[in-house]
Amino acid sequence: MKELNPLLHSQLRLAVISILMNVEEADFVYLKEKTESTAGNLSVQLDKLAGAGYIEVEKGFVGKKTRTVCRITPAGAKAFEEYVDALRQYLNI
Repeated sequence: MKELNPLLHSQLRLAVISILMNVEEADFVYLKEKTESTAGNLSVQLDKLAGAGYIEVEKGFVGKKTRTVCRITPAGAKAFEEYVDALRQYLNI
């Protein structure tokens, strides 16, 4: 059986990747609300996903406020699909 990707096996990182698979992009506030995580924890997990090349993080400004936008990369989409395939093997479906 395939091993589950340890980077995606974290509940919060898996939630972020799952959300990003279904939208073109998502900002930090949206991800924080949807995952019900703290800003600090979400920030750390986004850094881990970005470091692995699974997401792109773009920081900018809207007026005087900072805005962080995340997008899934092709590598992230592939990793997610492989993770789901591995889960299917475990569940025998």
